[in-house]
Amino acid sequence: MAQFGKASSKRSKPSYIYTIVGVALVLFIMGILGWIFLNFNQAGNSFKEDIRISAYLRTINKDSVQQVKSYIEAQPYAKNVKYINKDEAKNIWAGEGKNEDWAKILDYNPLPESIDFYARSEYVNRDSLQKISNDIMGKFSNHIDELQYPQTLVNNLNERASKLGLIFIVVAAILCTIVIVSIDNTIRLAMFSNRFLIKTMQMVGATRWFIAKPMDLRAIINGLISSGIAILLLFVLIQWSEGQFPQLAAIRDTKLTLILFGGMILVGVGISLFSTHRSVIKYLKMSLDDLY
Repeated sequence: MAQFGKASSKRSKPSYIYTIVGVALVLFIMGILGWIFLNFNQAGNSFKEDIRISAYLRTINKDSVQQVKSYIEAQPYAKNVKYINKDEAKNIWAGEGKNEDWAKILDYNPLPESIDFYARSEYVNRDSLQKISNDIMGKFSNHIDELQYPQTLVNNLNERASKLGLIFIVVAAILCTIVIVSIDNTIRLAMFSNRFLIKTMQMVGATRWFIAKPMDLRAIINGLISSGIAILLLFVLIQWSEGQFPQLAAIRDTKLTLILFGGMILVGVGISLFSTHRSVIKYLKMSLDDLY
């Protein structure tokens, strides 16, 4: 009996190695998908936060201008609030490719002064920007002539982002299902090689908990090892990608990346434990003849 146990243990060790590697590779693929989604989302947010909103002033009173500027700065939606005088407005106009020579056309600068700011990504949609416009214009109608932003761009951006987001969610759901099924099948195949050991322990009087406990513990350890390997590979890939494309480093959200790593650990450990325990219970319920 001891020799049989030792032989079964030796046979199970390669299975554990193959299981760890197999699960790690599947988790690595899942991590790549998650990282692509994070970059897609962050790139979209970064693009939204590059849309300039201009409150054109009808007054040049410094106190009034500062009052408007301070109010906008205090709002949760605003970032990078800046007062733009006529000279700066002219430079912005020229920087957008409109290179008319003012001195040859007019003897004065017709561009109004403004307070420019950028809205945080969660506010860059038609309804939120309309509320922001109504709020600012309602409070400072005597100081602000109008508030402008590229409405068509905002509408198109949100419509396309919604469509792409929906497509990505559907694809991600399908791929996550494939990932879960792949991990489950990999572990079930590994447990198949231990089916006689499980049954033998039951036949000599071991309780279900006594049999399942060490295997469940091993499943947790294997899940942690697989997750660690997958996270290490993904971290190396991220570092290499950011070295090749610095734009990726600029939009990286460290907090979300850590959440992604944590999710990989939960999936790896959770599915490993669930599949292992289910397989143990399955073989305990089967007759000896059915194991062949």
